[in-house]
Amino acid sequence: MKKAAVRIYMGLIFLFLYAPIIVLIIFSFNKTKSRGQWAGFTLDWYVDLFKDRTITEALYYTVTIAILATVISTIVGTLAAIGIHYMRGFGKNLMLNVNNIPVLNPDIVTGVALMTLFISAGIKLGFVTMLIAHVLFCIPYVILAVLPKLRQLNRHIAEAAMDLGATPSYALRKIILPEIRPGIISGALMAFTMSIDDFVISFFTAGNEVSNLSIVVYSMARRGVKPTINALSTLMFLAVVILLFIINKKSGEGEELLL
Repeated sequence: MKKAAVRIYMGLIFLFLYAPIIVLIIFSFNKTKSRGQWAGFTLDWYVDLFKDRTITEALYYTVTIAILATVISTIVGTLAAIGIHYMRGFGKNLMLNVNNIPVLNPDIVTGVALMTLFISAGIKLGFVTMLIAHVLFCIPYVILAVLPKLRQLNRHIAEAAMDLGATPSYALRKIILPEIRPGIISGALMAFTMSIDDFVISFFTAGNEVSNLSIVVYSMARRGVKPTINALSTLMFLAVVILLFIINKKSGEGEELLL
């Protein structure tokens, strides 16, 4: 009886969380623009979505920035995680706390701070500033994904390799990086997901020349919700879900290898 009550309770919670998304997905296939009446199945809104020049440009900028931010933040974050892992004492705790600040800091504070920094430095808001902002807020997530794998790593392996004649760079490339690869992949996928999903920081650092999908959806919603927004939101939701499944799978594979 207790287990049944717990299952019902959890089912109601998940229904409350995901019912709006389910409704949005269903009405993205509705023939009419009505958000309260079902008139039949259609894919017209998805066709119209990719005919919209504004949305296709936003999709290009979104994917391009996400890929670049993922590559840069993964490289920087992985090297930073290795450096933090081998630090000792107060310095290590300080760096861990500094790394956690961007994660815990409200996005609006980060966005306004970065916008102020770029404007005071005389940098024009646009593609470059948005890319820098995405790299900055993705790096902490990569570090947090890589550090647990470094803690599971036998620290004597690299030392043994160097005792046998390997250089530090060779030990890093051939021993440390392969061992922490699941964490690197998880961090990269998390960075990609965060970049695609971001709105607040992008809104403050994009300027007037560049827009990503989140900004476009916000602008379209202010003029009135159209069925194309439902279609776009459905595709974005599916992309995030797929990436999360990949992250969980890679994390599970990494744990199995360690066991």
